Amino acid sequence: MKLDFAYYPGCAAKQVQKEADVAARAVAGSLGITLHEMPRATCCGAVSLRETRPAFSLAVAARILSEAEEGGRDLVTICNTCLQTLTHANHRFKTEPELLDKINHVLVQAGVRPYQASIQVYHLLWVITDQIEPEKVRAKVVKPLKGLRVAPFYGCHNLRPEEIFDAKAGEKADHLDRLIVLLGGEPVAYDGHDKCCGFHVMLSDKVEMRAMVARNCLNAKEAGAEVMITPCTLCDMSMGSFQGPAEKVVGKRIELPEMNFAQLIAVAMGLEGKAGLNRLHVSPKAALSRRGIG
Repeated sequence: MKLDFAYYPGCAAKQVQKEADVAARAVAGSLGITLHEMPRATCCGAVSLRETRPAFSLAVAARILSEAEEGGRDLVTICNTCLQTLTHANHRFKTEPELLDKINHVLVQAGVRPYQASIQVYHLLWVITDQIEPEKVRAKVVKPLKGLRVAPFYGCHNLRPEEIFDAKAGEKADHLDRLIVLLGGEPVAYDGHDKCCGFHVMLSDKVEMRAMVARNCLNAKEAGAEVMITPCTLCDMSMGSFQGPAEKVVGKRIELPEMNFAQLIAVAMGLEGKAGLNRLHVSPKAALSRRGIG
């Protein structure tokens, strides 16, 4: 199978969560996954645009998808919200030909190549766990996690709505759990692994958002987690950089190291220089050292 994709990291990975992008590129390169830049791609518009200006949101998604399709490649991302937004639009384009015709009319007027709805949208996590033989991934692990207890935080936008995702994704997804085991760690089961991180209510209700962060992190830590990983740069932002403010809301210390899934893979593959651990708000270095990994 040719692992050749148009790469859409999303806005957060280009700005505040750059460590996720750097780690993802390093891990992909090590595993033989080719990620092609999308120089004309813009923000996907996320949920806010889809809710306020749905037709505009579809046109933005179609333009992004068309750029990937023009190169003859499926699209891969490392952001759950980008994943859901583009997958939702792609699902509609593939099942509603009249809608696709209308959106393509808009694209043509703007001088953009019409989208033929011939490609798929994937998460890089899915590519690594579903399209590469486990033995190949395991062979790249030079620093196995030695039973490190890792809390998988899936978030919600790569799980729901289930009907737009491939059968291996959706509500019953286990990609993070399988990845943790593959790297030599122990997945931690806890209430909150498939809940919302709170990012999308950050502006409308900051107290509730921070309470959500605290609940998810504390549930994981109380279940024995030493670190937490997510497959989403927006979840990284919430569960990592907002832990401090969340502690103030609930009046409890959390101090749970949180990192992007690609960063943990980079550590296990001996690519520490690309892992960006120094950019994290709660360092995982002590937890890794206790296991003899750091």
